[in-house]
Amino acid sequence: MSEVLDTNNPETLTPPPEVVKEELLAKYPTKVARKRAKQIVINEVGPDCTVPEIMANVRTIPGIITQRGCTYAGCKGVVLGPTRDIVNITHGPIGCGFYSWLTRRNQTRPAGPDDFNFMTYCFSTDMQEEQIIFGGEKKLRQAIQEAYDLFKPKAIAVFATCPVGLIGDDIHAVCREMKEKLGINIFAFSCEGYKGVSQSAGHHIANNGIFTHVVGLDDSVNGGRFRINLLGEYNIGGDAFEIERLFEECGLNLVATFSGNSTIDQFANSHTADLNLIMCHRSINYVAEMMETKFGIPWIKVNFIGAEATAKSLRKIAAYFDDPELSARVEEVIAREMPAVEAVRAEVHERCAGKKAMLFVGGSRAHHYQELFREMGMETIAAGYEFAHRDDYEGRRVLPNIKVDADSRNIEELHVEPDPQRFTPRITPEDLARLAMGDLTFKDYEGMMPTMANGSLVVDDISQYETEKLIELYRPDIICAGIKEKYVIQKSGVPMKQLHSYDYSGPYAGFQGAINFYQEIDRMVNSKVWKFLKAPWQEHPELTAHYVWE
Repeated sequence: MSEVLDTNNPETLTPPPEVVKEELLAKYPTKVARKRAKQIVINEVGPDCTVPEIMANVRTIPGIITQRGCTYAGCKGVVLGPTRDIVNITHGPIGCGFYSWLTRRNQTRPAGPDDFNFMTYCFSTDMQEEQIIFGGEKKLRQAIQEAYDLFKPKAIAVFATCPVGLIGDDIHAVCREMKEKLGINIFAFSCEGYKGVSQSAGHHIANNGIFTHVVGLDDSVNGGRFRINLLGEYNIGGDAFEIERLFEECGLNLVATFSGNSTIDQFANSHTADLNLIMCHRSINYVAEMMETKFGIPWIKVNFIGAEATAKSLRKIAAYFDDPELSARVEEVIAREMPAVEAVRAEVHERCAGKKAMLFVGGSRAHHYQELFREMGMETIAAGYEFAHRDDYEGRRVLPNIKVDADSRNIEELHVEPDPQRFTPRITPEDLARLAMGDLTFKDYEGMMPTMANGSLVVDDISQYETEKLIELYRPDIICAGIKEKYVIQKSGVPMKQLHSYDYSGPYAGFQGAINFYQEIDRMVNSKVWKFLKAPWQEHPELTAHYVWE
């Protein structure tokens, strides 16, 4: 295969995807290569949007350096972390609590001086050897009591880490006891890091816990029409602020966000909304399904990453409510916002068109951000998720064919039935069918692969070795990934955009976010600094050196 890497022949600089896949698998033992071959797929979209089957949501092969997080990270760090007025206590050694402390730059904006904000704190029981040997329930009680005495929060959540599951602490019993004693909502999550194949298991556990202990506790209906929830938006870099601004200008009443810039009261009241909007499909589809079953709230998939995607999503919301005044306001907002977007896009398009990007990010982000690159004229040549399931890649049409394995059965599936008093279908079957004939589909997600180009490479749970090999083979102009990969990629001479926390930048959502992203990517891919990463003797190996005594 050496001819593929021959940099003297321009035709070999972008090898065919079949060659790339073969190169990625060449170093693995036969058994490992056979498994990884099912997780590395050459995309081919059929006429009815069918795509190849990809293996996902399976355990990482031991010895491979994965970019995944653990179940605890998905539960505490992703879903509950951005909620500002819940005291989130990590029951375990301090390292786990410190790891999940503001690592994703979730932002919040308290409503007033009396609004709590505990996000800047790191709460942990800091288990020591004594608790590992004799049990940590006593220390957990003390921690809950101390947190209550110091902060008087509305709610306290407890998150189990690996040692807690191994020694058998009954955190749920402790929370029930302290809830009765203190008179506030206290609940726990059995989200031990080893419980699932990735952080996706933690998302599911968090959804179950929030739905069981919080959603539906407050039946009061606040004023305003067009009541919506935004699910799977975590306000990284202020994304939710930009989306909230658009909602307000359009006249949409946002009841709750799960869970960026959110409060426990909003969760408790979220079942009074008339429509659920899902951003990150993987992390939050569970609670959307349960809210529809119990309360009758339908959900649609939206995307506010990308200017065109934002406009399309706002129009989908207006189509659902079928109100001329709302539709007119939505069109007015789009018309006001788009000229600035188009001006910047035209400017950067001249410098960025034709450049190549690779994205290996989280749940839906590796899909959503392809929209922004497409608007800039850039091509996504390879993409993949860290913790996705097959339906995130291929679309929800494959759900009936997905076999539930032992790892997935570790996560409880709640049995949910319509609430006898509060179940109210928000839309008639006739209107549902009418809207489905247009561009509005319910309970559906097309997946990432149907929207990617034929011949692009899709890699699930990419390893460190595969990342470095793809850089060598494809020489992309930019890679979007997480913090673990960032510096290795940059040392390879490729700019890297960290999309888990935005590298202290953002927002990237909505129209203004698109402008921010255009300008930042333009600076990164057109910067000359990446050409100076090699030492002179690497660029010109004919240079030689001698010892002073020679």
